Amino acid sequence: MITAEILDIVDPWQDRSPAEASDIFFAAAAPLGVTYLQTRVYRRPTTRLTAKSHWAAGGVVRRVAPESWPGSPAFNYVCFDCNPLLRPIMEGRTRYAFGDFAPHGDPRFGAYWDALGEAGVSEALCATSYGPKGAIASAHIGFSDRNADPARRSVQLAGLLLTEYLLEAAVLADDPDPDLTARERDCLAFVAEGKTDWEISVILGLAESTVRFHVDNARRKLDAVNRAQAAAKLVLMRLV
Repeated sequence: MITAEILDIVDPWQDRSPAEASDIFFAAAAPLGVTYLQTRVYRRPTTRLTAKSHWAAGGVVRRVAPESWPGSPAFNYVCFDCNPLLRPIMEGRTRYAFGDFAPHGDPRFGAYWDALGEAGVSEALCATSYGPKGAIASAHIGFSDRNADPARRSVQLAGLLLTEYLLEAAVLADDPDPDLTARERDCLAFVAEGKTDWEISVILGLAESTVRFHVDNARRKLDAVNRAQAAAKLVLMRLV
């Protein structure tokens, strides 16, 4: 849901550099439990996607972590030897938790979580945006504890707005008005508020299939991989 809480995180970094926007995001999210942040903008490797090719793509914008973390054996292990986060990139995921792909309690990932623990990370969320020609912007948002907190969903949604902002800045996009129809904009605005297709159909007096049609049209016009990224684009363009 695009709440005032999310907009409070987003608004201060408008018109700032990617690094400044990342710093402002972290400062705003820290009171909600965020203890770690890494933002990157890079192009997906044209060769086979592996842990090494993924990291070699570079593009780190900002990393808020203990000074000893980058370059440490634990950091190298997470980035090169055991990186379970390649699968969501291949699948085009825009939002997920590290634990979704490296389950806590699974012995295969015990050393992975031990290594992240050296950076004070017990769980992390990822927000990822996808652009033209393989451009990717990502935000890894770490928490010191694993307790589920409703505020974390707001932080992750704000993170997706941040990655859209970073991506736009990186590709120097000056896209023309996407020319959304009123219905497409209305349906996608309700998606941004967390409404289901059924709820939107009731509010607007439309069939669910019609709602899905309008949302998908808006997604394609906004060049988004899914409705979450489309909703983030809509918010950043101040169309909602």
